[in-house]
Amino acid sequence: MSAADNPPSPRIPRGVWALGFVSLFMDVSSELIHGLLPVFMVSTLGLGAFTLGLIEGMAEGMALAVKVFSGALSDYLGRRKPLAVAGYGLSAFSKPLFAIATGAGSVFLARFIDRIGKGLRGAPRDALVADLAPASVRGAAFGLRQSLDTVGAMLGPLLAMALMLAWDNNFRAVFWVASVPAFISVGILMAGVREPQRQAAPAKSNPIHWGLIDRLPRRFWMVAIIGAIFTMARFSEAFLVLRVQQAGLPMAAAPLALVVMNLVYALSAYPLGSLSDRASHGLMLALGFGVLIIADVTLALASSFHVALIGVGIWGLHMGMTQGLLSAMVAHSAPEDLRGTAFGIFYLVSGVATLASSALAGLLWQVAGPEWAFLAGSMFCLLGLAALVAQRGLKAGAS
Repeated sequence: MSAADNPPSPRIPRGVWALGFVSLFMDVSSELIHGLLPVFMVSTLGLGAFTLGLIEGMAEGMALAVKVFSGALSDYLGRRKPLAVAGYGLSAFSKPLFAIATGAGSVFLARFIDRIGKGLRGAPRDALVADLAPASVRGAAFGLRQSLDTVGAMLGPLLAMALMLAWDNNFRAVFWVASVPAFISVGILMAGVREPQRQAAPAKSNPIHWGLIDRLPRRFWMVAIIGAIFTMARFSEAFLVLRVQQAGLPMAAAPLALVVMNLVYALSAYPLGSLSDRASHGLMLALGFGVLIIADVTLALASSFHVALIGVGIWGLHMGMTQGLLSAMVAHSAPEDLRGTAFGIFYLVSGVATLASSALAGLLWQVAGPEWAFLAGSMFCLLGLAALVAQRGLKAGAS
């Protein structure tokens, strides 16, 4: 058999690698702050778990909701990169606000601006990955970008712990440092990513209208619904930090929760994303729900921070199994000219679920205890498994 009969698989394009390093540096910056922010809010600012859940849910929900507009706008303009640059830039300029925050309102303002930036960049960036990567390696491309993103999310908490120990638990000094990798991220995006040429969508009065939404197939809406159930089952990671800290981990070491989660996430996202190019999407999602149930139960029953960290690691494995997979499923299920819109709507649905899940987790945590917050997450996992059983035929690569 000749080499022509078995052509080599396409390589992941250079632009996807650059987008991965953009995500890496921004996540170093973000997790420098977010690895400490829950403990800072509770111990320094005196806020409760319910307030924490509301702030996290509203901020993350807003980020996901904004993605519907940025994604549709990128389709309308025929350009992804300018919106991505604007979003990463806005997040970079938000970082100093955390260092000067004095209460719930100022923390919310900083989180709001940061997450608006995340929302503005997210759908255009994911659509740009789909534009750059050949269909045969799209799962691997999303997995690679997510792996590099997660490496940054692991390095950020490690740096946060080192600086907290070196600077005697000075939260604000650590928050100031976070601006540096954020602006490096923006520089890589501007200089290192070249957008493929695309034609703008036909002229219309606005970039979002019901005619476009009607073109999205039923398969896409099933992916969006399952993604929302996943989000209800997986509330803000701020609660992972609080869980290990309340289980006995010293304050300066609280970001270790995010290090463990993101280490497992980073190691698993690329190989599992590549596997999703060949395996049944439905089976992969079902396994992801099962792994999240194990993580939730472990965290609910943890009697020491060692056990809690095991639960956090299992949580990271489920992220590696599902996050790149869901992105690839959105890309596969949407028409090429509506990928930005599809990612935006997917994130909008997930944003509503994020607000609800984080608020519910915070309320259960404050009223009944942390174990009930995680047990509620496992109940949503069972609901997701039921939805998968009801919806069959989610095969890898099917349109």
